[in-house]
Amino acid sequence: MKVLILGGTGVISRAIVNQLLSDNQDVTIYNRGNKKLPFADEVEHIQGDRLNRDAFETSMRKRKFDAVIDMLCFNAADARSTVAAFRDNVEQMVICSSIAAYKRPYKTVPTVEASEQLWDNPVFSYAFEKAEMERFLQSVIQAENLPITIIRPSLTYGPGAVNIGVLRQNYGIVDRIRKNKPLVMFGDGSTSWSFTFAPDLAKGFVGVLGNKKTYGEAYHVTSEERTIWEDLYLEIGKIVGKTPRIIHISAELLYKAAPNLCGHLFFEKTYAGLFDNSKIKSVVPQFKADLTLNAGLRNIVDWWEKEAHTIDPEKDALEDNLVSLTGSWSDQVKNLYMQ
Repeated sequence: MKVLILGGTGVISRAIVNQLLSDNQDVTIYNRGNKKLPFADEVEHIQGDRLNRDAFETSMRKRKFDAVIDMLCFNAADARSTVAAFRDNVEQMVICSSIAAYKRPYKTVPTVEASEQLWDNPVFSYAFEKAEMERFLQSVIQAENLPITIIRPSLTYGPGAVNIGVLRQNYGIVDRIRKNKPLVMFGDGSTSWSFTFAPDLAKGFVGVLGNKKTYGEAYHVTSEERTIWEDLYLEIGKIVGKTPRIIHISAELLYKAAPNLCGHLFFEKTYAGLFDNSKIKSVVPQFKADLTLNAGLRNIVDWWEKEAHTIDPEKDALEDNLVSLTGSWSDQVKNLYMQ
């Protein structure tokens, strides 16, 4: 199968490329060419910027592929451009959306695709733009019966990820644990969540290719291991051999302190992230998420130690300040009754 991936350099898309190559597929990637990739000699690389709409669409219309996987589709304008570029020259378009596109609170837990609505409030822009993207895709599916498949990942990690942790501290999590510095957790840390790892998610993307049953449908593809948010830090602590100190702060306060950084916590992560994989398994029976939280995090910690031994000073300072303010407030609360 001849497959084009729009992207190819991100955590998830690299895992998809690796899965396709292991299946002996013919892979082409399209991106700006800013990153050196380990599989560069095994794939065709088209260099370009999809935001240069005219050039992107013109060049893509000249090519023929069995399928295109769009990992760079974040809003309705991106989706409109993808459809314009590929509606006449591919057998299938697979578009990466997100479970963030669901309206909350969920109507079902574990969440079932057919029971949910799409997000409709612009205040959480990432969710709103993904939902608008899906609304456009669903409109053209309905109007033109286009062969489009939508995949909705949940929070997905892997070596190279920059979104790990409540404050997305990444390697800073390990650094703080080793220095016995507290880590901030939103709420009481008991919100259920299924942390997914990129190689498992890639199985879902590759599994739907060429399957006409998936045309016009949307699927979430997630881990089925049931954990809570606090387990993220506890497992990293086990891996580095030191129990983390965890301080709890409400998602609402974190959002007020750093709205751009913590919006995802307040609007999305405070709701249980448990998803029913029955639908994807009905069309990809062999799908199974094999990586446990511990195994997936071990791969990431190994990568941090070898290649990404850096700390974001602004996030580290923010975490210090939040811990300090919480401690001060706690001391004041303790004395209220005595007064």
